[in-house]
Amino acid sequence: MVQTQVRLLANSRATRSVLISTVAQWLSFLGVHAQVEQLKTANGKIHLCLTVDKPEACDSGDWQKIVGNLGSGTSEYSESIDTAQFTTHQQITLQRLLAYLIQVGSPAQPTAWEKLQPQLEAIGFDESTLLGVRSALKVPQSLDDLMDGLDADVAAIALPKAVSLAMMDRQVNQSEDQALAALLKAMNHESAC
Repeated sequence: MVQTQVRLLANSRATRSVLISTVAQWLSFLGVHAQVEQLKTANGKIHLCLTVDKPEACDSGDWQKIVGNLGSGTSEYSESIDTAQFTTHQQITLQRLLAYLIQVGSPAQPTAWEKLQPQLEAIGFDESTLLGVRSALKVPQSLDDLMDGLDADVAAIALPKAVSLAMMDRQVNQSEDQALAALLKAMNHESAC
């Protein structure tokens, strides 16, 4: 799909309007309503200014918290949940979840750790997580067992990493999609309580 969109942009005489509608369309796949306010190029890159409205699946209260947090003036990025503060059980669960995503991403092929490790490092896996994932890959994982009583904090850390794992081969299969949906549900379930 991405290659098709890129070819469309490359061969369009209305590249600006096609790019603007393509960006809005891509975000709409995630349920996000976005409007491109500004588009310019510099140094071989495209710079976009977006206005994003509340996603369809987002609770109004959560959206207000997000907007409020962004408006608080804090500009430095910091991961709100540090895996170093996780209990041993939470860390193992996270590592097993990530191993599960790797296993179902290429179920017909054995995992080649030498090729996988640099990819995981590029995604941002620390050494402790890498060791745990490598160990967990030696045993088949069960999504039902992993989701049973899953802590929302673990789900929150796992979800973006799981999306990165699922997208490593530029496609999301049904098993990966089910795992991503289960992680999202685990996050939303606890926030609704």
